[in-house]
Amino acid sequence: MRKMMPMNPKQLKKLMKQLDMRQLEGVKEVIIKMEDREIIIKEPIVTVIKAMGEKMYQIAGGSEEEKAIINISEEDIKLVMEQAGVDYETAKKALEETGGDLAEAILRLTDSGVE
Repeated sequence: MRKMMPMNPKQLKKLMKQLDMRQLEGVKEVIIKMEDREIIIKEPIVTVIKAMGEKMYQIAGGSEEEKAIINISEEDIKLVMEQAGVDYETAKKALEETGGDLAEAILRLTDSGVE
């Protein structure tokens, strides 16, 4: 098996130019959305590779967080608003924090004294 020789930065830069590769600067996070969850990659290294008229994005490094997507209906938000006497954003946040559980969201809001 051949051992790969390390490349110096100048050679690497030349190779990246030949392959039409470049690194995106200032990327804070990448979110991959799936039907039931999201994967959030913080502080990733993102490289764009152009080949045959297409762009490919390579994502590396960073810390990864996975969270479930909760679909909250407008009716649920309105119900929590009415029952707990709170504004739209407060009701929505409570539902998100409780995984969409209406009763739990209302109880949390009324027990905490939020008006």
